[in-house]
Amino acid sequence: MKLTDFLFVLAGVLLNAGAQLLLKSGANAVGPIQGLEGLRGVALTLAFHPGILGGLFCYVLSVVLWIVALSRVDVSIAYPMLSIGYVVNALLAAALLGEAISNQRWAGMAVILLGVAIIARS
Repeated sequence: MKLTDFLFVLAGVLLNAGAQLLLKSGANAVGPIQGLEGLRGVALTLAFHPGILGGLFCYVLSVVLWIVALSRVDVSIAYPMLSIGYVVNALLAAALLGEAISNQRWAGMAVILLGVAIIARS
């Protein structure tokens, strides 16, 4: 895979991961939502929360970059690269949200990164 192709894939993955964290910040702002009734009660708050809006913007941008990446890279190589997002999200959630990373999660992230490295070199 060419470096520029990898950068398109990586940018799309990182924006997707960022979107998840922004959406989580919006969800944290309203607390746990209990069913559809609970969602109706907080819908406007969520719709205009900066985290939700930022997350949706990141999703749109990540889709555009993903389409560019797919035009340049085989889907059998590009799609497994999405799993980098799991690692990025876990690390950022630990750093920004105080979420714990157990030894099992560390091991899983190592396996993911090893698999991505193998696929990227193929």
